[in-house]
Amino acid sequence: MNASEHLPPLQEYDFERSFDERPAIEWMKENWSKSFVFSALYAAVIFGGQQFMKQRQKLELRKPLVLWSLSLAVFSIIGAVRTGWYMLYILDTSGFKQSVCDQSFYSGPVSKFWAYAFVLSKAPELGDTVFIVLRKQRLIFLHWYHHITVLLYSWYSYKDRVAGGGWFMTMNYLAHALMYSYYAARAAGVRVPRSLAMLITTTQIAQMVMGLVVSGLVFFWMQDGRCFSYLDNILWASLMYLSYLFLFLSFFYQTYIKGGSSSSSSKKTIKAD
Repeated sequence: MNASEHLPPLQEYDFERSFDERPAIEWMKENWSKSFVFSALYAAVIFGGQQFMKQRQKLELRKPLVLWSLSLAVFSIIGAVRTGWYMLYILDTSGFKQSVCDQSFYSGPVSKFWAYAFVLSKAPELGDTVFIVLRKQRLIFLHWYHHITVLLYSWYSYKDRVAGGGWFMTMNYLAHALMYSYYAARAAGVRVPRSLAMLITTTQIAQMVMGLVVSGLVFFWMQDGRCFSYLDNILWASLMYLSYLFLFLSFFYQTYIKGGSSSSSSKKTIKAD
């Protein structure tokens, strides 16, 4: 392929160009363990909130939920476009192995801002569960488990700029772009086809499979010095994605195969990272 046939790199915006990732990485090195504090507060709020709401009427909160979901949908769509094009550019110019082992995702002209925005976004995303608690909806294990584990792993990994991060973050941006758009539509009263809910869950399952594949490739390619990571990081990533895969397959089976009519199952989907 001639150089002229390669995908063009993304045009930078001023805020992306001026963003300096070095202080961000240093801050995360010093503060990543605060993710445990956020996780503990999150657990206390949601489970304490469930007890608080037991004897109280549920809150509708439809308009705030539309705004919340829509804002996260827009953020995720933009993040998916910016990081997705970067990953396509690396794939096109340097190949699949480089896309997995690439560390420049954390410092690239466009992707550096969106990598840091991604890891920071895992803290405010905990607010999703507040709506479930206040609206007295069913809170399943997968929901709060994935929120806590993704926050911990994202903050833990960003400081080391480990290989595979470009794939992990881009896939998550894409899944969230679909998922939060779905939630915004549902909160606004739009009837969403059951097939679309199934597609979102299928996309999330595919994300977990690819997460396991990337983690395995990082391990194998780390042996020849081409992929920078740590054994414990790969282990935690693999366990996390494997547990997600099992839980999402179970959710898919219970929701779309075993249980529920079209009308009830069309209302169900679940967030994942």
